[in-house]
Amino acid sequence: MATASIKCSFSCEVEKVWNAVVSLEDYKWRSGLEKIEILEVEKKFVEYTVDGYQTIFTITAFEPFDKYEFDMENGNMSGHWTGLFSTNGGKTYIDFTEEVTAKKWWMKPFVGIYLRKQQVMYIEDLKRVLE
Repeated sequence: MATASIKCSFSCEVEKVWNAVVSLEDYKWRSGLEKIEILEVEKKFVEYTVDGYQTIFTITAFEPFDKYEFDMENGNMSGHWTGLFSTNGGKTYIDFTEEVTAKKWWMKPFVGIYLRKQQVMYIEDLKRVLE
């Protein structure tokens, strides 16, 4: 299993950051994502990358402005994502952690590098949409 975490702060309200992260309708700001299909409202959805690859997400925690968690699975991996949100001094802080197990043996050495790359791209996209 590979684990990757990323932390960042934003000079805006936690509501704005939360709404951007959890929205399944307003996702065009995410550069690697083509579309999202909602399977069960507030429970399960599918993300399609720009290359057409699908990942199924099952929401496991939804505590507004505090914690968002989901399990994820596709043909290459399964895992869990945790997003923590906090505020202090007019700033919003996020702490995102992803734990993934590769399903194919040859992917195991690369999954940590892939996770980190995906997290950096997500944060860059999030910064653009929030600022």
